[in-house]
Amino acid sequence: MILFPAIDLKDGQCVRLKLGDMAQATVYNPDPAAQARAFQEQGFEWLHVVDLNGAFAGETVNGAAVDAILKATTNPVQLGGGIRSLDHIENWLSRGLARVILGTVAVRDPALVIEACRKFPGQVAVGIDAKGGKVAVEGWAEASELGVIELARKFEGAGVAAIIYTDIDRDGILTGINWDSTLELAGAVSIPVIASGGLASMEDIRRMMAPDAQKLEGAISGRALYDGRIDPKEALTLLRSAKGQAE
Repeated sequence: MILFPAIDLKDGQCVRLKLGDMAQATVYNPDPAAQARAFQEQGFEWLHVVDLNGAFAGETVNGAAVDAILKATTNPVQLGGGIRSLDHIENWLSRGLARVILGTVAVRDPALVIEACRKFPGQVAVGIDAKGGKVAVEGWAEASELGVIELARKFEGAGVAAIIYTDIDRDGILTGINWDSTLELAGAVSIPVIASGGLASMEDIRRMMAPDAQKLEGAISGRALYDGRIDPKEALTLLRSAKGQAE
């Protein structure tokens, strides 16, 4: 079970949004590379990065900040936001990303995702962002009629490394992960699922250790880490002890 600390990039800074609203951004660190180093020093083993401007623009906007993050940490980094073509995927993987996260393009062009998985095995994740149970695209600005599980099943057997499932209605407001929907998705597909949106407290960390949550690959935490609601050392110790017991 992996706890992924999140760095969301807006205008070159590390921010957190509230309910996916770019107008409700809190700047937590003007230096994303320093934040990446801090997370590694705290003992985290992965890093989740989102180019928020890029998600809206449909192309990389915070590339310089991502490159700085990649230089600042030896941890594997996954990046989402504005990655919409095979050339774009190849470019980012060649720059040192562990994996790319495809969101909007997974809805618009599922065949591209399947082709990307074939060309870059183990390095392509799918981001499914949902509002009211329906998939949202274009940086959450636009809703589709597609159901979460319906979309996820399009990629069964394609070699997708993980599905990152975000409940937009809970993102950045510290109300707890939507466990029912997340575990329903994890039970409906064989692709590993990472929970995102709403992780609020050590109670959520303990919930990750429950037997029914063991099917998840992990969860992403942003605001709760920045606000000190989750103690990194305590959280990582708990998750590692659970892993040891499972083994």
